[in-house]
Amino acid sequence: MLNSLKSPLLLSAMLSAALGLTACSSPSSEGSDTASADSAATDTAADKLDTKFLTIATGGASGPYNIIGTSLSEVYVKTFGVNSKTQTTGASVENVNLLTQGKVDMVLALSDVVTDAVEGKNNFEQPITNIQQIAVLYPNVVQIVTSKKSGIKNIEDLRGKRIAVGDQGSGTEVNARTLLEGFGITYDDVTVDYLGFAEAADGMKAGKIEAAFFSSGLPNSSLMELEQGLDLQIVTINQDKLKEIIATKPYFKTFEIPAGTYGNETAVPTAAIMNALLVSSDLSEADGYKLTKALFENLDGLKTAHQAANDISLETARDGMVAPIHPGAKKYYDEQAAK
Repeated sequence: MLNSLKSPLLLSAMLSAALGLTACSSPSSEGSDTASADSAATDTAADKLDTKFLTIATGGASGPYNIIGTSLSEVYVKTFGVNSKTQTTGASVENVNLLTQGKVDMVLALSDVVTDAVEGKNNFEQPITNIQQIAVLYPNVVQIVTSKKSGIKNIEDLRGKRIAVGDQGSGTEVNARTLLEGFGITYDDVTVDYLGFAEAADGMKAGKIEAAFFSSGLPNSSLMELEQGLDLQIVTINQDKLKEIIATKPYFKTFEIPAGTYGNETAVPTAAIMNALLVSSDLSEADGYKLTKALFENLDGLKTAHQAANDISLETARDGMVAPIHPGAKKYYDEQAAK
């Protein structure tokens, strides 16, 4: 009997308490909770990409492309929680083809190769229209090396020699062929080996090749290792002749390899080509903006990964673009310029 009396009384008390709590809730506190939820949702959206996967095509495992690309991939994983990874490749030409075919999402490539792709020349049968540029990165420096005992000092001395020109279709191979032709040397005038950086260095050590082209940011790790076991000579490119080549191949620029880079006592005149960071034109404007922003907000980490990244800057990121700019990247640059 006592229990049956307590139950209605307890129920009544609970209802009263509940009503009292509801009455104490103010409209302003309810609005604050809603605003907080909306803010959290906005913050979450800002930290996410539309795409769930981001594969970056780089180059050989020991080259700056792969080192910098891997560091950039880690930035994107940390910033957006996206499933990002790098893919080692034969570099520029292969990278552009992979991007065009939708097999990767972002690539590093040399500007001469990208120019060919956009114009439908050399390695590209027709103009490529579904690639866009995020940024101009750092210069790839043409480093032609031999041994001091070879007697090769200038690029003209390569005639009749056995030389490594990079992986077939790589950016190194493309600009090696273009520079040789600019100096009146065709592949018929030399014996060509298509070797990547590590293989070319091994060939030099073994005496199987007489000279090799290395096109990369400075310094190249394979060349640094080669320097330890070989009396290395860096081949000079005549700057006046190079300027004549630049008149029709404007993606080249004059450059000097600083003294001491590979034990060289003085600076060595050579050529350089700017690197491009490309994405598919299918990438959303929002994602293009976020990826560009994350790149420049994390430059210190890229510079720690490889010295070549020291030449990447917001101020020069649009200088010499050879592919159409991605609208998301343009939005970011315009926003920064307005500050």
